[in-house]
Amino acid sequence: MIASKIKGLRWWMISLIMLGAVINYLTRSTLAVAAPTLLTELGITTQEYSYITAAFQGAIMLQPLCGYVLDVIGLKYGFAMFATAWSLICMAHGMATNWQTFAFLRGMLGLAEGSANPAGMKAVSEWFPAQERGMAGGIFNIGASFGSMLAPPLVVWAILYYNWQSAFVITGALGLVWVAAWLLLYDAPARHRRLSADEARHIADGQEKHLAGDGKRPSILSILKLRNFWGIALPRFLADPAWGTLSFWVPLYLTTVRGFDLGQIAMFAWLPFLAADLGCLFGPVVVLALQKRGVRLINARRGAFTLGACMMMGVAFVGYVDSPYAAIALLSLAGFAHQTLSVTVITMSSDLFRRNEVATVAGMCGTFGNLGLLIFSLLIGGLMATVGYTPFFVSLAVLDLVAAVLLWTLVREPARQAGHPEPFVASKA
Repeated sequence: MIASKIKGLRWWMISLIMLGAVINYLTRSTLAVAAPTLLTELGITTQEYSYITAAFQGAIMLQPLCGYVLDVIGLKYGFAMFATAWSLICMAHGMATNWQTFAFLRGMLGLAEGSANPAGMKAVSEWFPAQERGMAGGIFNIGASFGSMLAPPLVVWAILYYNWQSAFVITGALGLVWVAAWLLLYDAPARHRRLSADEARHIADGQEKHLAGDGKRPSILSILKLRNFWGIALPRFLADPAWGTLSFWVPLYLTTVRGFDLGQIAMFAWLPFLAADLGCLFGPVVVLALQKRGVRLINARRGAFTLGACMMMGVAFVGYVDSPYAAIALLSLAGFAHQTLSVTVITMSSDLFRRNEVATVAGMCGTFGNLGLLIFSLLIGGLMATVGYTPFFVSLAVLDLVAAVLLWTLVREPARQAGHPEPFVASKA
């Protein structure tokens, strides 16, 4: 029997992978929300907690490995394999009894969860024409902020009605449910039985011919020689600590500095991530608006990034306001601003590199982003007791402005012919 076609199938596919990102960020955010309870019940210090978060960030820097696997064996089965692994590892957190076990499990979780961003960018590059990739990337990135937003009420509910162990079991089990749906519903455009001929033509006609894959396995060494790789990797290195701070440290900040209890955490800690959801859509809207005014795609993305970096200046004042609700508002502005700029720079891997390289490049750029987050997290854990959180909030604003300068300085539009984008050499703008 011939399968009936689904209109706008590409949007259903990006919605499916967005749900995977929701689970990915829900499971990784579970620890942050449970941290005030865990640190008290298990006697874990703030310094030891920074080691636990560092283990995750160190392992997630192996994103290039995840991206390479996805490029080689394919998105459908590769991502299912990683998602199954992170779901089971998350559930295993419920058996941990000391910080060393948490650190080991967080490292394993980071390795598996590093697949999400490369997978999302690979799906965007395969399923969408150039003019739609920004919005598709924004929809995918909603998963990150929505998963982080969902964590506070869900985890607090599990702790209050059951215990902290159940929070990890519940979020991990949700991941296994998603894997079953993914295997049932997803396939590549070339093989999907529900994709109509008109939509397949729409996708193909809107993709850059000079970025078509050549069927070869991606070369990490060759990618490292490219100017455009560093043009998006270094801004990620500087900008990503903002998201890590929101995800891993804000619940502790609200508890230890602003005096929030567990109930207030459930009420307010999700608001920055709601704002981040809106930023995921605002960034692509800015890009489209600039393009309608004649700005070329790459410059439009850089413009949206710069706007987000300017808005991030608000986070510098979090430590200076007296009202905890004003602090929440500024943190929410930071979530909105960060996702405005983040979705634009992440999507650029699909604008600048060939289809068979996108997941690998996204993973490599993710390594730099998570290295920045790792360093920043260790600095918070080591210095928070002596200098407090305020200097770190100020530095987040400065880092994003520097990232915007680097994005404008290094990135060049790729040559419009077969072959790699231009190498890392000086060239005229």
